[in-house]
Amino acid sequence: MKSYENASLNKIIKNTGISKGTFYYHFQDKGALYIFLHDSAYKAQIEFMNKHMIELGEDFEEKDIFERLKLLTQISVEFAIAYPKYLKLIIRYMKETETPENKKILEYINNFRKKTIEAGMDMMITKAIEDGDFKDEFSKEFIVKIINHLFLNYIEIFPNEENYEMSKFIEDINKFINFLKYGLGKY
Repeated sequence: MKSYENASLNKIIKNTGISKGTFYYHFQDKGALYIFLHDSAYKAQIEFMNKHMIELGEDFEEKDIFERLKLLTQISVEFAIAYPKYLKLIIRYMKETETPENKKILEYINNFRKKTIEAGMDMMITKAIEDGDFKDEFSKEFIVKIINHLFLNYIEIFPNEENYEMSKFIEDINKFINFLKYGLGKY
């Protein structure tokens, strides 16, 4: 609920009802707890999304990249509704301001997000190029850079308040994806 800098380890330990010894048995410090919570939230999200993509099966694979991105957005929203605490946590991480105290932790989190998004997008973009979803004038490298940049920095484009309406979020993301489609895609 609080930024890294404003979160008191003593209050965290008190609120969980565990001893300091128990905390330090599991975590080296507040930073290790912060990273554990981050990794847990993203692991849960990835598992949720993978499960739903498998359920969609061929319906997912047969769509162009832009429709797949819209489906992934819908699945992400379903995850946020099913696990609102994870959503709050992910938003908290994205809003963190770098300080000397949290610099290494934020570098870890940002590198994790970047690698995860880039790996997923690279696979999707490679398939989309093979399927002819993009205009021929754009190189794969250009498409990868543009899409990764936009998805890694979407928080700068869209509101990120905790009470942001999910239906509005889907509408905004779909407009964003249509912007990509009609700028990069063959139509």
